[in-house]
Amino acid sequence: MTTVAFRGAAAKSHRLWGGRFREASGGSAPEFDALNNSIGVDLRLWPFDIELSKAWAMGLYGVGVLTLAEVNEIERGLDAVAERLEAGEPAVASDEDVHTFIDRLLHDEIGAAASKLHTGRSRNDQVATATRMWTMDAASRLDGAVRALQHAILDKATMLEDAIMPSYTHLQRSIPILGAHWLLSHFWPLDRDHARLRSVRQSAAVLPLGAGAVAGSAYPISRTLLQGTLGFEAVSANSVDAVSDRDFIAEMLFAATLIATHLSRLAEDLLIYGSSEFGFVKFGERFTSGSSMMPQKRNPDALELARGSAARMLGNLTSLLATLKGLPSSYNKDLQDDKRTLFDAVDTLLLVLPAVAGTLEECDFQPRKMLAACSSSMMATDLADYLVRKGATFRDAHGAVGTMIRRAESRGGDLASLPFSAFQEAHDLFEPDVTEALSPARSVRQREIAGGTGPNAVREQIEKARATLVVIDQKPNAP
Repeated sequence: MTTVAFRGAAAKSHRLWGGRFREASGGSAPEFDALNNSIGVDLRLWPFDIELSKAWAMGLYGVGVLTLAEVNEIERGLDAVAERLEAGEPAVASDEDVHTFIDRLLHDEIGAAASKLHTGRSRNDQVATATRMWTMDAASRLDGAVRALQHAILDKATMLEDAIMPSYTHLQRSIPILGAHWLLSHFWPLDRDHARLRSVRQSAAVLPLGAGAVAGSAYPISRTLLQGTLGFEAVSANSVDAVSDRDFIAEMLFAATLIATHLSRLAEDLLIYGSSEFGFVKFGERFTSGSSMMPQKRNPDALELARGSAARMLGNLTSLLATLKGLPSSYNKDLQDDKRTLFDAVDTLLLVLPAVAGTLEECDFQPRKMLAACSSSMMATDLADYLVRKGATFRDAHGAVGTMIRRAESRGGDLASLPFSAFQEAHDLFEPDVTEALSPARSVRQREIAGGTGPNAVREQIEKARATLVVIDQKPNAP
């Protein structure tokens, strides 16, 4: 970083904690500064630090520490600092963190009045407050990206409402389903992610400002007023807990890990279905890349990067939990690294979510190939149900159809290749209308149970998904 001098004075340290140390000692070692300084990570907290500092100034006015004129001067100075930071003002070597940086710039703007602002507060409650405010904002931004992907899924599901495809368990073909039903199976996990992000925002919305370093402020500032001014929903109940509580970050990282996991599973499905061996989907060009050697390649890199991001999210969550589990009570410097994992998780998802949504939007699904993959042997369960409706027990029906499957496989075919005599040999309840049970469309139509793949059930599911998004989109402060 570029080092600049204070206006009208020689360059010197502007540390908030330097009073206890001797100037003759030569200052802290550069190796210590390189390890200790967090300005490279926490600088992005500056808008929230300025906002909470304005609220704190008003609180100090309420208890007589500041005059109204001084509050106005501090607010004017903080606005000027915000303009400088917005314009890209560089930090200097002595700017240990974002709070020191802002404090230095504020002194630069208004002089001695800035020295009163830190009365009654600590960087411990200051950073906890700014980080919570950032997390509340990040939860809302993430939720917007999640909703955008849900909209993309719903739009494609509507287009696949009549398309029939195989479903898979253990990556083996199982029973025919509608393409919309498969795609909506990725909609509802994201809906649960929305609920988790709402919970994260609520968890973060507990005000620590006023907790001081550990024991609370010595000035009777109205924390309720601070809460309302800064948009928090509650005030922390215990000052020791307030400065060390990072549960809200762990919850955000857990929510981020699940979002990334859900993206990874959607990506994996699309990657498989987009392979030449399946051919259910063709990828577009805006979210794919080519090969430097093989001209024919179109690689779905966005989906692969989404799949890989899930491991990164899990690493962030594990890293924070491992840090928290060994700490004694109150604030410890280990917590400085909490923002590395938090920022990385949110930054990554805000890249991945739009890329997955964009990839899906330009996917060209192939209904004919999807239907062609539905072999008659996939209707084995339908045959067993056929026999049950004729009076057989499901155990007997299962055994009879299994025998037919083995026979068809030994002949190198599927159930439709067997003569009717093979059906009669397997079970005497089979009648000529059994061929109707081998239809994928009939199989789908029979599953009209709520949440099933029947056309009416899927139509209802689409309407439910659409209504869910309408409700969410109408809430301006979602999550």
